[in-house]
Amino acid sequence: MKIESWIFGGGVFFFIPVALVYGFLTNWNEPVGLLGVLLLAGLAGMIGGYLGFTGKRGGPRPEDRSDAEIHEGAGEQGHFSPWSWWPLVLGLACAGGFLGMAVGFWIVFIAGGLALVALVGWVFEYSRGDHAH
Repeated sequence: MKIESWIFGGGVFFFIPVALVYGFLTNWNEPVGLLGVLLLAGLAGMIGGYLGFTGKRGGPRPEDRSDAEIHEGAGEQGHFSPWSWWPLVLGLACAGGFLGMAVGFWIVFIAGGLALVALVGWVFEYSRGDHAH
């Protein structure tokens, strides 16, 4: 993941000067755009840092080596829950939260409770029931 971490990490050094140029061109009267680009730089830095730490912990992948064979990337890639309904419930709760911010704030409280239930259900999915380990 060395290439990915350099691409995202380099985004920090791109977006901070862009934010400064944006602020200069708008005479520092547009704080939302300036803040948005600065937050984008922070997000790129966080993703680059995460990919860098993950790449050091996991070692080089077959995609990172020029002498790798196709069969080296075969096999299990991770642990996923194809039968889990909790991500859908959590997504609906988040959509309800955004709807509540646009329509009526009372909806946010209902969506927050549903999001809390969905998050707890998703985290403890393998701790109880048929799929407990």
